[in-house]
Amino acid sequence: MEVLKEIANIAGKSGLYRIMKPSRAGVVVESLDERKDKELVGATARVSVLKDISIYTDDESESVPLGDVFRAIFEKYGDDLPLSAKTASKAELSDFLESVLPAYDRDRVHMSDVKKLINWYTILRTNLPDAFTAESAEAATEEQEATPSEETEQPKEA
Repeated sequence: MEVLKEIANIAGKSGLYRIMKPSRAGVVVESLDERKDKELVGATARVSVLKDISIYTDDESESVPLGDVFRAIFEKYGDDLPLSAKTASKAELSDFLESVLPAYDRDRVHMSDVKKLINWYTILRTNLPDAFTAESAEAATEEQEATPSEETEQPKEA
């Protein structure tokens, strides 16, 4: 998901932020909520761009990018998530992640990470719904281009 390049999580702050532009003292961000507050985040703040985040899998050498996990959640559930990050039990959170990413590493992925995943997905679906629909359209176009079309050749008359 290309939109994840400009979306970040800031340690110590709730929610997600769109990265607007860098400055000498840090980076200017805009909150992804109805208020759209803009603020300067200092250079010492821990800013994590969602494009760079991935989820550990059972395969030691691999992890799945967050964008792929969001896409799997969207394809399976859309806007109707079966649980809430605030009220779900550990078993429900584990079952949810297993339903979209069966090979996730149960030792290294904490339930607090799954709660963040659900919260971030909800924020993105609420405030950037086009990110998922545009992604689905791009994937369908790429799939059509990758599949060669079968053209029937008419026999030529002599």
